Amino acid sequence: MAETLISPGVLARENDQSFITQQPITVGAAIIGPTVKGPVEVPTVVTSYSEYENKFGTGFLSGSQVYTYFTSIAAYNYFANGGETLLVARVVTQSTALPFSPATTVTGLTGSNGVVNATPLTTASTTLGITPFSASFVAVGSSSFNVNNTIINLTGSAQANTIGQININASTFTTPTTFASGIVTILNASSSATAYTSSLQYITASSNIANLTLSSTSNVSGIIGNTFFTISGSTTTNFSGGKNTAALVLATLSEGALMNDTGSEDISGSLASGSSDNIRWQVANSDTSQGTFSLIIRQGNDNIDNPIVLETWTNLSMDPTAPNFVTKVLGDQKKNYNSTTIQIEVSGSVPNFSRYVRVKSVATPTPNYFDNTGNAKTQFTASIPVNSSGSFANAVGDLYAASYAGGSGAAYYGDITTVSNIQGLNTGSYDNMINLLSNQDDYKFNVLITPGIFNSLHPTQTTNIINNTQNRGDNIYVLDLVPYTEQNISSVAAQANARNTSYAASYWPWVQTIEPNTGALVWVPASTLVAGVYAYNDSVSEPWFAPAGINRGGLSTVVRAAQKLSQTQRDNLYINKINPIATFPGTGVVVYGQKTLQTKASALDRVNVRRLLIAVKSYISQIANNLVFEQNTIATRNAFLSQVNPYLTSVQQRQGLYAFKVIMDSSNNTPDVIDRNQLVGQIYLQPTKTAEFIYLNFNILPTGATFPA
Repeated sequence: MAETLISPGVLARENDQSFITQQPITVGAAIIGPTVKGPVEVPTVVTSYSEYENKFGTGFLSGSQVYTYFTSIAAYNYFANGGETLLVARVVTQSTALPFSPATTVTGLTGSNGVVNATPLTTASTTLGITPFSASFVAVGSSSFNVNNTIINLTGSAQANTIGQININASTFTTPTTFASGIVTILNASSSATAYTSSLQYITASSNIANLTLSSTSNVSGIIGNTFFTISGSTTTNFSGGKNTAALVLATLSEGALMNDTGSEDISGSLASGSSDNIRWQVANSDTSQGTFSLIIRQGNDNIDNPIVLETWTNLSMDPTAPNFVTKVLGDQKKNYNSTTIQIEVSGSVPNFSRYVRVKSVATPTPNYFDNTGNAKTQFTASIPVNSSGSFANAVGDLYAASYAGGSGAAYYGDITTVSNIQGLNTGSYDNMINLLSNQDDYKFNVLITPGIFNSLHPTQTTNIINNTQNRGDNIYVLDLVPYTEQNISSVAAQANARNTSYAASYWPWVQTIEPNTGALVWVPASTLVAGVYAYNDSVSEPWFAPAGINRGGLSTVVRAAQKLSQTQRDNLYINKINPIATFPGTGVVVYGQKTLQTKASALDRVNVRRLLIAVKSYISQIANNLVFEQNTIATRNAFLSQVNPYLTSVQQRQGLYAFKVIMDSSNNTPDVIDRNQLVGQIYLQPTKTAEFIYLNFNILPTGATFPA
C-alpha cells in the first residue's frame, strides 16, 4: 500500500537496517600429492595435522631409509603456521610395474584357512569365517600315525578351495600307504629324530586324510580350524575339519600397503611388522542363540595383553531385516574417481559410520533369524562369524618397490631429476586430481600447491593447473619452477618467463627444513612451505596483505636456503617475476617478494592484489548466487547492495582498498537488459599497494641551518 499524507499528520515508517551481513565461507589451501595411506583420488578436508596423520600417515620405509613425502611436510608446516583447513588429494603410482599387495590367508577362522581373496582388490580386505565343518578326517586304508606328545595345526594354503595342511611333529610314526589327496608334512620333535616329508595333492573339502592312534600314555593337543582340542589315553579319533566359508568381508576406508599387514603373529599376538598404521579386526561374543557378535577394530602395533582398541561395535547381526544389521551399523559406501565423468562417484547405500572400515559384502545373511517360536533357525546358526581375529591385505597404493640407493629406485627430496620418478610416481599419476580440482562447485580452496611437480620437468601438468586456476578464478597456484639440481638463476628465469598469469606465483631457491617424522634435515621445493606463509599471513592480518617480508614472510622451520642470495641475485630474480627466498643475519630465511607471474605491469602483478580480488570475488559471488531466479526489481538490487557495500567498507577499513563504488540500479539495468533476464552490477575497486621500495633521503645541512617544514 502506498504511504501518502493527504492531510496534516504523522507518518511512522519502519526501515529495517539490522540485517546481519553474511560472512564469507572459510576456505584454505589444497594440495595434490602422494601419501602413505588414505583415500586414493578422493579429495578430503582435514582441519589439523593430527587429523592429517590419522588419515594420510607420515613417514615410510623405502629400502633401508625412512622418507616423508613433500605432501606431509607441507601439511605439517601449513597447520603449524595457522592453517585451518587443507584439502588433500592423494595420488598413487599409475605404473603397472608396481603390484598390488598379494592376496594372503586370513588366520584364526573356523575350519581351514584357504585363500580368502585371491583377486587383488582396490582396498585392503579380509574375510571373517564361519562354520560349518563339511569334511571328515578319517582313516585311509590301514594307515595310521603313531603320535607321541604332538601338536597338530591346521593352517592356510596358497591354493583356492583347499582345506589346508597338517603339520605333525613326531618322534615315531608310520607313513601312510595311500592318500586320497592332501599335503602331509612330518617333522622331527627332537634333534635325534629324522625328518620326513610326504607332499601329495591338495586336500579338497570332502577329502579323507588319516586318523590318529595314541598310546596309553599319549596326550595330543592341537588346533583344527579355530577349535582347540586335547585328547588323552589310547584311542583312535576321527577329527572333523571344514572348508573356509566367508561370512563377512570388511574393507578398510583407507588404502595403502603401509597400513595393511597379514604377517605372522608371535606368541603375544603381535604382528611381526605391525605398526600404528595397521588395522586389525577381532570378532568377540559370538552368540548363535541370539544371532549376534561384536566387532573390534584394533591398531596394528598392539598384542593380546595390551590391545589398542580403535572402535568397538557390539550386538551386530547378519539379519538384513534387523536394525543392528552389520551393514546398517558400520556402513558400506566407497568413493571412486570416474575419469570419464571427472567426478567422484559413490557405491553402496549406507553411509560409513566406522572411521576405519566398511562392509564390502555379506556372504551369508540371515534374514528373519528366529522362527515363529523365537528359536534360531538351524540353517542360520552356522552363518554367524566366530570369535577370531586377523588383519587386512590387498591394498592399492604400494610405496615404490625398488630400494633407493645412489639414485636407484624412487627419487626423494633433492634427488628428483626425471619426469617419471617423482617420489616414486610417474607424471600421469597427478592428472586425475588436476582435472578433478577444476570443479569449482565441489572443491573450494584459495591456494593450490603440488610439491614435486616442476615447470621444467612437467610442463603439461603445470599448464593444465594454471588453465584450471584461471578458469576458476578463486585461487592462486604456487608453481615450483625447477628441481633442486638446477641452481642456475638464468635457468630458473627462463622457466618463469615462459609463464604469464596473475593466478600463479613462484619462489626460489629450494630450502632445507626439518622433516617432522624423524627430525632429519631434508631439501624441499619452496611451495612446500609457501602455503604455510600464506596461512600465517592470513592469521595475523588479511589475505590482501603481502605474504612476504620479515613480519609475515619468515620461514621459521627452514634451516637454510640452497643459495644465500646477494642483492644482485635478488634483483635478477625479481625482474624475472620470481620471488626470492632471502637469508638475513639475525633474521633467518625470509620470503622476500610477492610478484605473480604476470608479465605486464599492473596492480595484478602482485600477490596481495590477486588475493584481494580472489577474496572479494568469492564473497560477492556467494551473495549473487542467492539472487539467481529472483525478481529483477529494485528490491532485489537493494538487497545486493545492502550486503556488498558493508563488506567492501570493512575491507577498506582493514586496509585492503583505498576506495570502491558499487553500481546496480536503473543506469546499468535498463529495460532491454531486464528483458534479456540479466541483472548487471559494476564494482569499482582501488586496491591498496604495498611499500616494496623504500627510499630514505639523508640530507646533510650546515650548522645553524633551518630544517624544512
